[in-house]
Amino acid sequence: MPTGVAIRDAREQLFDAAERVLLRDGPSALTSRAVTAEAGCAKGVLHRHFADFDAFLAELVLDRVGRIDKQAAALRNSAGTGSVADNLTGALTDLFGSVAVAMVGLVTSRDDLRARLRRTTPTGIPVLTEATAMIASYLTTERELGRIAADADVDTLAPTLIGVGHMLFADRKGAPPEAGAVRKVVTTVIVGVVQEPRP
Repeated sequence: MPTGVAIRDAREQLFDAAERVLLRDGPSALTSRAVTAEAGCAKGVLHRHFADFDAFLAELVLDRVGRIDKQAAALRNSAGTGSVADNLTGALTDLFGSVAVAMVGLVTSRDDLRARLRRTTPTGIPVLTEATAMIASYLTTERELGRIAADADVDTLAPTLIGVGHMLFADRKGAPPEAGAVRKVVTTVIVGVVQEPRP
């Protein structure tokens, strides 16, 4: 792009470009040059909006983590409707069928990025930590509604479901798991705590 031509929504354009590179080529291919080439802009555009490339990557991850908050609200609102297994299956599929798996790979592959993200996520792995909180919040609401057992250990169930979900979707190059496979592991994890009638 010629110098002096304004880019509307440059941050979002750069984030979207980075996401495409990440999904297509993986974390090791994510460089400032790859991002700006994908976005169709001069390399200086990225450095006008971010202090350095690690600052850009941290903002990218935090932006995508913000999307989990919206998913969390929708999942909480689904409590008491449908089945617990279907709600969890949908939530895991939406979460890991998106860019979340690639973001986890990015975070775990870059020490400097992880160090920056520790400011907002002091423990755990960003994306997975927020996703676990999303599932725990939903399960807590279902427990309050009596659809899962009053003594259900939400703090164990939530990371278990996130871990299983991540493993199912972890192969970036392979076909995503079918809904039936996701539902099978969900029902296996929650079988001992579900109080709703079986279909």
